[in-house]
Amino acid sequence: MPRKLSKSKNVYAPASSSSHSTTNLLLPYPQNAGLPPFLTDGLPLPSLVVLDLDYTFDCHPWPPLRALSGSVLSDRNGEHFSFYKHVPIILHLLQVAGVKLAVASKSPVGDLCREMLKMLRVPGGLPTSVEGFRRKSAGGANGEGEDDGKDGKKTKGGSSKESSAGGLTDEKGRKTIELFDGGLEIYEGTKLRHFEVIQRRTGIPYEEMLFFDDERPNLEVEKVGVTMQLIKDGFDWEELEKGIQKWRANRGIA
Repeated sequence: MPRKLSKSKNVYAPASSSSHSTTNLLLPYPQNAGLPPFLTDGLPLPSLVVLDLDYTFDCHPWPPLRALSGSVLSDRNGEHFSFYKHVPIILHLLQVAGVKLAVASKSPVGDLCREMLKMLRVPGGLPTSVEGFRRKSAGGANGEGEDDGKDGKKTKGGSSKESSAGGLTDEKGRKTIELFDGGLEIYEGTKLRHFEVIQRRTGIPYEEMLFFDDERPNLEVEKVGVTMQLIKDGFDWEELEKGIQKWRANRGIA
């Protein structure tokens, strides 16, 4: 998910966390109130989304690391690392939609990867419900649109509904590592071993898991029932949508 800034312009670098624009991060979905259709179509989602680290999460810096901001790190060689463009909002939206997150990686530098996940932050001021995103997108980046209150009257910024929907996250944001409530399996070995540990820890059936990885041999996890989406150039909205569609198709969901 994070990658070298010199490799691509498709990176996440907000001007400031306090002026964070939900609408801008949801640009692939200007229709449907800014939300991805797979979050609002009423069809099931995977119980667990698992991410590889190599290239889906570019974990190849040279330590020591230092934070230039909550979204950009610098290593010993002066290389800068940040999220792929839409990763922060994807992770947050999946979590508020009730999907658990985990990591399965063969990286031999697990401690360094964990350090990156602790230093890179998901921005604050984000809605804590899917419905909150719908209202914020409809009302503009500052969420100042009108919304129906509980009494049926219009309220500025949807304040009466905001509290019932959970409001917004802390403006300081969160460490990315805190979002991976399904655990981090980062060590050399097979992906089958990683998933065995994840399944035992979470109790989630393999058939309820969706895995994103860039290496074709790791499709071996499908032998136990995991759905894997093979990605080419980073984790983004398009790959997420393809993965969810493949997971639904594997389960016979229209």
